[in-house]
Amino acid sequence: MKVRKTFIILSILVLATIAIITPFYLPILWSLIPIVPLVIIGYSDILQKKQTIKRNFPVLGHFRYMLEAIRPEIMQYFVETDTEGTPINRQFRSLIYQRSKKVNDTVPFGTQLNVYKSGYEWMDHSMYARGDKEINDKPRKMVGGPDCKKPYLASILNISAMSFGSLSKNAIMALNKGAKKGRFAHNTGEGSISPYHLKYGGDLIWQIGTGYFGCRTDEGEFCSDKFEKNATLDKVKMIEIKISQGAKPGHGGILPAAKNTEEIAKIRGVKPHTDVHSPPSHSAFSNADELMKFIKLLRDKSGGKPIGFKLCIGKKSEFIEICEAIVSTGIKPDFITVDGGEGGTGAAPIEFSNSLGMPLKDGLSFAYDTLVGFDLKQDITLIASGKVFSGFHIARTLALGADMVNSARAMMMTIGCIQALECNTNNCPVGVATQNKSLMSGLNVDDKAKRVTNFHKETLHSFSELIGASGINKLEELNRKHINRRVSMNSVLKYDEIFPYTEKGSLLKQS
Repeated sequence: MKVRKTFIILSILVLATIAIITPFYLPILWSLIPIVPLVIIGYSDILQKKQTIKRNFPVLGHFRYMLEAIRPEIMQYFVETDTEGTPINRQFRSLIYQRSKKVNDTVPFGTQLNVYKSGYEWMDHSMYARGDKEINDKPRKMVGGPDCKKPYLASILNISAMSFGSLSKNAIMALNKGAKKGRFAHNTGEGSISPYHLKYGGDLIWQIGTGYFGCRTDEGEFCSDKFEKNATLDKVKMIEIKISQGAKPGHGGILPAAKNTEEIAKIRGVKPHTDVHSPPSHSAFSNADELMKFIKLLRDKSGGKPIGFKLCIGKKSEFIEICEAIVSTGIKPDFITVDGGEGGTGAAPIEFSNSLGMPLKDGLSFAYDTLVGFDLKQDITLIASGKVFSGFHIARTLALGADMVNSARAMMMTIGCIQALECNTNNCPVGVATQNKSLMSGLNVDDKAKRVTNFHKETLHSFSELIGASGINKLEELNRKHINRRVSMNSVLKYDEIFPYTEKGSLLKQS
């Protein structure tokens, strides 16, 4: 209150002084020009009732909001250490940038990690490590179960789901062109297949969400005829039913009318310039048996391509029911993608991002063990998604039970993402997560596509070197006993002790 009264008194004195001296000291008034706007701003601050800080501290209160606006940049560039930044620390951001640009990615002077802190993880090396000529730095996995007519030989590292609409057309084209050159797959996200996914001919994993974009009726129900038209495209190699995602499991989405342009509406099969809601669950099935029948329908309509589903593990009993339905119906998905609760998205309520969904390590190990327990794993490829940035991340994820990994945020960084945390504002400064034409025009498709290819190649090479250093001859040998985790200062456990294996077929005996 004192600040406000002082401001009023001073402004009155200033204005009175100006009125008195105007006839005699007109030249001096030019120096007072900056004061008048400040007086106006101050009075508007006092009169407004929405922001207490500015009302109680006129003019001065604006500095608080200015500093708050640039706080993320101050933290990222001046405050955070190389290992403490979130959601992705500077060490991994730098690694992604270096490998995508194909520049020196080595580090001097040893690790910056506290190797005696709980949570530190490592692999055991072998005295009989294998050299470059003995390792396969382009590992691949055949996806397709016994009922699949068109199995797909996939890279073990692919681009995770990101839709056109969430990402700009330039970002989509850069990712797809990079995938084409590097011979790996690009997941479309639930926003359907756009012309930008098809322009450069990269392999696609078509994701179908609860809104059935690209294969929906006017009422929002699944349309098998529209599905067949897209599913039989040559570049669509796999089809993924999105049940839930890690960043916001069990949460529907909304495409606001402002973003629902004529182009996006045509791609998604909705009316333009209207709010489009994606429900939290599917209308095409409501239980595990119906999910299996839906998988069979998609397989038949696609001509026998690999069909699977993506989910973040929630209630364990529901995943067990899915496995029981696979056994009882005899219908098997070709793959299952497990997303971690730490997964990313353009926008999600903080309660969902922070406090819902099983983290990847727990969810992946549970899914693998359950499939083994029902004697199903040999026919189903397990894909993992969530915070995969380095060769060690791939090794750790495969050791837990995955056959392949998908990465979204790392791939975004290869095309220029600087973790500005503006994905949900349409103001992404590097043109990745925006539909603002002036911002996306700065993203050069050809240059960024090369970086996508480089990151994929260099990361898989690093992974293969790591496997070779561990003395592992083939990927099938990699398992939980190869990963160590410090759980206290003087206690270390291997992953097979933290996540003990389930005996093959043991859950069949119980059911």
